[in-house]
Amino acid sequence: MNMGQLLAEGAETVVTMGAMDYVLAVVALLGGLGAFLFGFKVLSDNIEKLATNRLRGWFDKTGKNRFIGVGIGAGVTAIIQSSSATTVMVVGFVNAGLMSLFSATAIIMGANIGTTITAYFSVLGDIPFIEFITVFACVGIFMNMLAKKEKTKSVGLLLAGLGLVFLGLEYMGMAMDDFAKSDAIMQFLRSVDLRIVLLLAGVIITAIVQSSSAVTTIIVQMVAAGMTIGDPANSGVLFLVLGTNIGTCVTALLSSIGANTNAKRAALIHLMFNVFGTVIFSVFLLCWPGFLNATLGAWFPNDPGLQIALFHTFFNVVCTALFLPFIKVFVTVATKLIRGKKGAKGEDASAEKLLDERFITSPTIAVGQANKAVTRMAATAMESLKTAFDAFVNKDTDASEKVNALNADVSDMERKIVSYLIRISSEDTSETDERTIYALHHATGDVARIAELADNVTKYTRNCKRDGIEFSPAVLKALQNMYAKIEQLYEKTMEAFDKKDITVIRAVDNVESEIDAARKEMVGDHIERLNEGKCKPESSGVFINLVGNLERAADHLTYVAHAFD
Repeated sequence: MNMGQLLAEGAETVVTMGAMDYVLAVVALLGGLGAFLFGFKVLSDNIEKLATNRLRGWFDKTGKNRFIGVGIGAGVTAIIQSSSATTVMVVGFVNAGLMSLFSATAIIMGANIGTTITAYFSVLGDIPFIEFITVFACVGIFMNMLAKKEKTKSVGLLLAGLGLVFLGLEYMGMAMDDFAKSDAIMQFLRSVDLRIVLLLAGVIITAIVQSSSAVTTIIVQMVAAGMTIGDPANSGVLFLVLGTNIGTCVTALLSSIGANTNAKRAALIHLMFNVFGTVIFSVFLLCWPGFLNATLGAWFPNDPGLQIALFHTFFNVVCTALFLPFIKVFVTVATKLIRGKKGAKGEDASAEKLLDERFITSPTIAVGQANKAVTRMAATAMESLKTAFDAFVNKDTDASEKVNALNADVSDMERKIVSYLIRISSEDTSETDERTIYALHHATGDVARIAELADNVTKYTRNCKRDGIEFSPAVLKALQNMYAKIEQLYEKTMEAFDKKDITVIRAVDNVESEIDAARKEMVGDHIERLNEGKCKPESSGVFINLVGNLERAADHLTYVAHAFD
């Protein structure tokens, strides 16, 4: 073998090793990104579990105060680390009729601020002692395996998720360091000088990944490794960051497909907020191309990753401050662009809209929605019972059609609620949520029985009309008094059920005891009238069964109140 052949083989070996280095760097990047995203999901899911009712309560506190809305949006998103997820939930609440467009807009603005927290994890990764946090991945897993308490298990997974986040950042940082050594890659990144191209790249990449937090974190890792994106003199990298804010709107837009008009408007407002903000900042950066070097670059010259993270926060805070006074304008524009169907009535919180699939991935929120759906179902069942009872008093057999329609709604709600609860149980639910799901299953069955009893009452009305059975005004008055106690029991039951207030249960039991006593007294009085010949014997079957059914309705209401015992 001559010298020329040896040199040729040596050169080929260098090229092969170089290619392998690139492959290993890509593998490290993808592996690190996977560990980072999975770690954040585990971290946020278990923070959400530990927050449980607090997280659900925050959404319930939405009102007309725009500052509270921004705070809720920022707080929830900082916990679950996804503005897309928060916005999807908001679209679901608007679709269910539980949140106004005004409140939704404020929360969406806050969500954009909350999502910027993620990038700072990447900045923290540069601190030497942070590397030791990766040990939490092992510690947390063992905690989860060995612990018996649900809360301790969740804390363990939370720590494991945190460890995976920094482990992922470590691997991504190693990959970026390798890429930074490549002249070809560095020249390519610097050559992308068209700011519109960088902006569109941010939009497209984020739309694919569906996480502006993840894309921004990668950008932070790149610049921290010394990689220059675009022309530094033109603040090119900032246009890439701006694009991520538009790309993150894709998830909410997709979730609004098939939703009601207001939900579509909420998704459009999210898009408008980010597009208008991006346009304003793009014009600003075009007018002041040296903004990054003159401000953040001068203040933090040795930490380019922190510069990007701070700009991401600065962008969203400024946009929120600019647009917050114009929430009503956003709502008006969205309303004019997306018009409701002619003749469409106001959209209420029907059970079907409450049980929105968007909430399934957040079990705590989904359980709360199912709870509200059961409350709605109970109201419909009680409306059916009231209609049937009033028809009995007034001898109105035509009311049976309305009772049948209401009972059909109750039956449909029961089927959808049970199916929804089963789907929630298939997710990674907490022990608290599982207990609530179990209670809701039982409550749903009891509510359905109330509707069935209403159907029985309509049959007694038909029997009275067919057989010419009459009841005295005094008897009808006693029945009405008994039913008034049932309505009182219903109010107490819903208070105990909705607020999970066990102190109200004592009041529920007291009213239920009064209804039991009323039934015994009324049956006793009826038998006495029969013995005295004041009542026809054929009325016994109707009267005794009627008061028995009313008392059974009271029993089922009591069971609902005790569902969370």
